Amino acid sequence: MKSKFKYQFDNSLGILFKTYYGSITIDDIESSWKYAFENGLIPKEKKGFILDYRNSNFNIKIEEHIAIAYFYKKHIDIFGNYKIAIITHDPKDIVVPILVESQDDGYRSKPFSTLEAAIEWVLS
Repeated sequence: MKSKFKYQFDNSLGILFKTYYGSITIDDIESSWKYAFENGLIPKEKKGFILDYRNSNFNIKIEEHIAIAYFYKKHIDIFGNYKIAIITHDPKDIVVPILVESQDDGYRSKPFSTLEAAIEWVLS
């Protein structure tokens, strides 16, 4: 089975990049983060996160966005006071990050269509 995600930490920027591939479900999102927690893939010196969905698409019901926000809140020790930029290309996929942003509490998330804008926001 091909992996649906890849992590890369950019030391010079201090940003953890997470790239998704293929059709992504709520379970994929949660299990990929749990994998990162269990394998020490999230550096303490991070400045924020960029989640890149440009090579994937959401296979998520609109109302399931609550589960994503709940997951971030449940793991506020990881995500608290950090920015989470979500990059998507497909207009139909922008809905999920917008709805997650509306539930932000203790962390900040925001959708983007370009990597450059996402990096600028995370570092601001």
